[in-house]
Amino acid sequence: METDRVNTGSVVIDGLLDGGFETDTVTTIYGPSGSGKTNLCIIAAVNVTRSGRKVVYIDSEGGFSVERLKQISPDEYKELIDNIIFLKPMNFSDQRNAFGKLSKLVDEDIGLIIVDTISMLYRLEIGQTNDVYTVNKDLGMQISYLGEITRRKNIPVLVTNQVYADFNKENGVKMVGGDILKYGSKCLIELQKGHKGIRKAILKKHRSIAEDREVMFRIVNEGIEEVK
Repeated sequence: METDRVNTGSVVIDGLLDGGFETDTVTTIYGPSGSGKTNLCIIAAVNVTRSGRKVVYIDSEGGFSVERLKQISPDEYKELIDNIIFLKPMNFSDQRNAFGKLSKLVDEDIGLIIVDTISMLYRLEIGQTNDVYTVNKDLGMQISYLGEITRRKNIPVLVTNQVYADFNKENGVKMVGGDILKYGSKCLIELQKGHKGIRKAILKKHRSIAEDREVMFRIVNEGIEEVK
């Protein structure tokens, strides 16, 4: 049975994913600061709201930019932003509660759930406690909850994640949260920064597409464009 997909809002990422985000899957985009994670979230939100559906946007970093939305869609941004439901957790407990609210928010009008990012408040919590086990268990439950929502409601979930250096690999990185995020996501996309504003998206995990497919792109006013 063929899996439904939702266009990402960019032909570049649609090409990487053979048509878009799978509707019953958690997709995690990870990479260093400035690699384009939030841009891809905003582009996806614009695409879904243009289709007439709503987006739940959990913004843990305050990274969502109305000015960026205006650049991408200067004539429609007021109408589009009215169809984005924002949740802005300030700490890890708030993030847990935000996920708890999803069951009441998610209905047939919701076309996408975005969590940008899932790891910042987690990292802060880890730095303030000696009970790492409980915090990791909490993060695992949050990821499991997102997975349950996407499977039950057939709504794609887009998550962004931070990285740290992998000293066992030259220029390598690891996702914050490690295996908790890795196994909780059926699709993993790594973003890398290059020279002169060029970025690379690498497909690291997918249920039906070969790993390590990649595409080069740059961020432009209208969204992103492929670099041949």
